[in-house]
Amino acid sequence: MENNNNKKGNQPPKNNKTPNKKPFSFYWIYAIVGIVLLSLQLLNWSGGSSVITETEFQDMVMQGDVEEVVVVKNKGVARVTLTQEALSKEEHAKKIKNNNFNSGNRGPHYTFEFNSLDNFDKELKQWSDEKGLKYKTVTEEDWLGGIIGFILPILIIVGIWMFLMKRMSGGGGPGGQIFNIGKSKAQLFDKEKSVKVTFEDVAGLEGAKEEVQEIVDFLKKPEKYTELGAKIPKGALLVGPPGTGKTLLARAVAGEAKVPFFSLSGSDFVEMFVGVGASRVRDLFKQAKEKAPSIIFIDEIDAIGRSRGKGMAQGANDERENTLNQLLTEMDGFGTNTGVIVLAATNRADVLDRALIRPGRFDRQIHVDLPELHEREEIFKVHLKPLKIDETVDRFFLAKQTPGFSGADIANICNEAALIAARKQKKVINKQDFLDAVDRVVGGLEKKNKIISDHERKTIAYHEAGHAAVSWLVKYASPLVKVTIIPRGRSLGAAWYLPEERQITTTEQLKDEMCAALGGRAAEQVIFGKVSTGALSDLEKITKQAYAMISIYGLSEKLGNISYYDSTGQSDYSFSKPYSEKTAQLIDEEVSKLIEESYARTVKILTENKDKLTQLAEILLEKEVIFRDDLEAIFGKSSFEEELKEEKKSSKKKQQEEVKENKEEIVSETVQSDEKNAEKKDDNIGTAQS
Repeated sequence: MENNNNKKGNQPPKNNKTPNKKPFSFYWIYAIVGIVLLSLQLLNWSGGSSVITETEFQDMVMQGDVEEVVVVKNKGVARVTLTQEALSKEEHAKKIKNNNFNSGNRGPHYTFEFNSLDNFDKELKQWSDEKGLKYKTVTEEDWLGGIIGFILPILIIVGIWMFLMKRMSGGGGPGGQIFNIGKSKAQLFDKEKSVKVTFEDVAGLEGAKEEVQEIVDFLKKPEKYTELGAKIPKGALLVGPPGTGKTLLARAVAGEAKVPFFSLSGSDFVEMFVGVGASRVRDLFKQAKEKAPSIIFIDEIDAIGRSRGKGMAQGANDERENTLNQLLTEMDGFGTNTGVIVLAATNRADVLDRALIRPGRFDRQIHVDLPELHEREEIFKVHLKPLKIDETVDRFFLAKQTPGFSGADIANICNEAALIAARKQKKVINKQDFLDAVDRVVGGLEKKNKIISDHERKTIAYHEAGHAAVSWLVKYASPLVKVTIIPRGRSLGAAWYLPEERQITTTEQLKDEMCAALGGRAAEQVIFGKVSTGALSDLEKITKQAYAMISIYGLSEKLGNISYYDSTGQSDYSFSKPYSEKTAQLIDEEVSKLIEESYARTVKILTENKDKLTQLAEILLEKEVIFRDDLEAIFGKSSFEEELKEEKKSSKKKQQEEVKENKEEIVSETVQSDEKNAEKKDDNIGTAQS
């Protein structure tokens, strides 16, 4: 039994393919032929005779060892044949034996080059008369050299031509692909080349994962949807800010789908040759149709999908428009495109062509937004797995410290924390390392060696203390985390806040944030009576915010409920503003009035709390970094905290009550519909009986 099993086991399955062997290269044949020809040319078909000098030949003649000499006058060479008696001599036998090319005892046995044909000819005549030496003079045609001289250049040219053709037809390298320039550059992932990323590796993005997973399910079990008459979307567009995980989600689709997955970037269609982009689109969809069902993923599709006719110079980029037209035709043109689903990702959905995002092409726009608190916690869970962390590290705490961070930012923070811990010779990464990493990513690298005068240092301390004091004394400013006067990046000091994650913002909240931003300059005015240039970033922030409040959000009483925001992005290509000069002047006046009112309010708040501001600045000068506890010790507990907590509780309670009411309405409607259906059934039964 064992022998039979072994025999069966040793036999390869019939369906299994033999391992791929490297194809035989004909370049080896060319090399061997070349080496043989060169060797023959060097040997000159001399028959393998030994080379001697003219003096040695003269000695042989004098000893009577030479039987015949053949003089090749056009080559300046003489070939010597020895007598049978001479061959038996040890000195000649040894030389001839060592000569592997000599066959038997036939001559010539030696060759040598003579200096002058006339002198050598006289000597031969003399030796012929005296010694009976046989000699003859011949002229040899070098047929082999002529053939090689004629064929070798041709072979070299043919070899170079074949080498270039192979390189240009797909061998790679610079200048390669010249004949495949219209072919698609998409990277194919299938069973043999699978992606290990799955939906489990994508933390957060639950809504986006559900929609994308539905596409994967359709490819795996299409009958589940087709039985109901449903049609799967032909395309899905992943839209979101940079670093939110759009490409990662597409990689997870490639790992989960178990169908051929073509991945490429929008810039892969662009080439300096005319018509190449459209040709690559055709080739891409041709390959995808051959392997259907399949998925095509185009990253950064805005490279070819921008609105047509919106360029600054009309007709300057027709190649991109031709590529887009071909893509539109392939996705939903006259021909059928069954079994091919197109995924695309972009962070500039506002500039895409309308024809591209209409139903029938990209039916769905899946928004991949910045992660919220619980989603950031899940992302931290994924990125903390490979790290050696301390027990003090809390994912929820880290998620709270990183509002507005994308998945890429969180990955960067985890990596920075590991680098900081390694720099400090630690065995594990603790909580402080992550906080330092957040500071490093947000504020930049610490510059403790930067030379700052005492006066500048004092100004910076009061400036940052002003930010902290105002944010503590107004109601809706973001909660303070810490204040530092250690230079980081381009800033000389910084106040760190933990902004509340909210979907909408009221006018009061915006005004309080403006006051907190102006706190630094107001503190300089209150303490020193003059201001410095240190408030540049603060002024830039509040100026943009004020213009947004007036011209975008419609928060001005004089302008009324008007917004000049253009969500289509077409205003980027326009030189004119959507309002008159008079309205522009009114907007400027309203912005200036709003900022000056906020500044006056900030100065008033700090003037009333000047002693506490000074106390806070002195502590900051001493410690360089102060935290929330230091502010609470000076200013006392914030009077607005309890109010804000009550407001949050009441809003949550209202939401719960609304949800409860909606559930009760749904239940009552369901009961009523059931009663009506029961009544209809009774009526139908009565009618049938009658």
